[in-house]
Amino acid sequence: MRKNRIAAVAAASFLLAGVAVTAAPAAQAGTPGGTHADDRNTDFNGDGYEDVLTGAPGATVGGRRGAGYVTVQYGSAKGITTSSRAVIHQDSSGVSGAAEAGDGFGEALASGDLDSDGYDDAVVGIPGEDIGTVADAGGIVILWGSPKGLAGASSQWLDAGRPTAGKTFGAGLAAAHFTADTPGDLLAVLDRNDLGLYLFGSAGAAGKGGTARTDGFRPWTVRADAGAFAGSGRSTAAAAGRDILPTSLTTGDYDNNGYADLVVSGLSTGEEPGHGWSVHWAGGAEGLRLGRELRGGPVAASGDLNADGYDDLVTGEPNSPDDGGETLTGGLVGVYYGGGEGPAGTEGPGTPPQYWTQDSPGVAGASERGDGWGSDLSLGDTDGDGYADLAVGAPGEDIGPVVDAGAVWMLRGSPGGLTTVRAKDFNQDTAHVPGTAEKGDRFGGQVRLVDPNRDGRFGLLAAAPGENTDDGVVWVFSAGSGGVTATGSWSYGGGSLGVPFTDALYGAVIDD
Repeated sequence: MRKNRIAAVAAASFLLAGVAVTAAPAAQAGTPGGTHADDRNTDFNGDGYEDVLTGAPGATVGGRRGAGYVTVQYGSAKGITTSSRAVIHQDSSGVSGAAEAGDGFGEALASGDLDSDGYDDAVVGIPGEDIGTVADAGGIVILWGSPKGLAGASSQWLDAGRPTAGKTFGAGLAAAHFTADTPGDLLAVLDRNDLGLYLFGSAGAAGKGGTARTDGFRPWTVRADAGAFAGSGRSTAAAAGRDILPTSLTTGDYDNNGYADLVVSGLSTGEEPGHGWSVHWAGGAEGLRLGRELRGGPVAASGDLNADGYDDLVTGEPNSPDDGGETLTGGLVGVYYGGGEGPAGTEGPGTPPQYWTQDSPGVAGASERGDGWGSDLSLGDTDGDGYADLAVGAPGEDIGPVVDAGAVWMLRGSPGGLTTVRAKDFNQDTAHVPGTAEKGDRFGGQVRLVDPNRDGRFGLLAAAPGENTDDGVVWVFSAGSGGVTATGSWSYGGGSLGVPFTDALYGAVIDD
């Protein structure tokens, strides 16, 4: 239960125009907040090094199972370590509420400079939060960045304004600079039960080094074509497209206009259920406007694969069905290349993306039912050649006879876009990788490409949330001129950080 209610805000929510949104299932973990793969917004202490924010939503805090915590590891010239870190939960001083069983603190994460003070802020979703007697209403805690990094002091609480059982407000998060209307980033929030996508903007800001603090957040108006929105209220436009269950949010500047776009991804319902679909909203000086529907999802990530200045959208469909609803493949990844009209398919706007599977030439392995290839995605330049590369997680991949041990693939960016030339794959039986592939580890359940030592090459974080019967462990792979390498890789979990680790699901979420 949340105590000491802080600045609760009734948010402006809206339905996606062009699609009818229905209640969503469990959110895909991890939602990006930056506008470019090489321009991250996870520098919480303002020292110029990227930091790593990780969730352990199953962790026991104060004897309360599933209360959850987050860790932040601060980047430096030596990268990340297990010593330069902070651990924050709802029993931390200054954090709203109290740690309770099943809250799932850290089940969703995002980051951005919400108050425009020059320090990135961390946004923590708590979809299992009870408010009073209302179960799983959900809430959000914002941890403000500062010269000392993240702490619970003066944290900001947000909720949907009217507690609703099962609403799970905060199940999906993203933050980016969508509009010129505010100096800071806007925060986008999904819930599962109320069909809502919410936007919050800071009501005040301070310049870097200033002492002013935002006095709260307010709903933000979203604009769309053809009168899709009436002011800042919920859309009353007729649903012209397909029904989807939205599960995740991502951002990228696909038209290179200097403002982030928002992509809402999910799965279709109705007559052809289970297909991945996304909806693109274009950012601009006056705000977000409706773009187009895109085949692909419920997972998505962004980065500039061909170095043309436009972010590209990559979607993952880990359980790809045919039109009859039967799962035929072990996963499907689609690439939409950015341009003046936003993300576009192989033959221009409105056409299908470029598709990749484990059966594509150059990709190791074979597409098999249950692999989950594309369950998580991340982009970053791993070899310093200027092209973003793609990490693909497949937590359901069997390693020999070992079921659901999991694996990760690295595909390269190039002048022609995504390529499988010199593709790599890693699992716990790969030489130099600590540990052993075991049943149910789900290695690759989360993948993140990060550059915490600021050398221009993004290394790989690969999480196995099922490691050690759901304790969760994260592997660190360095990157050099040849990209990501297993040589020198190491791993850590909650035990390495000196915090409760039993069934913590550590690494189930890593902010991108």
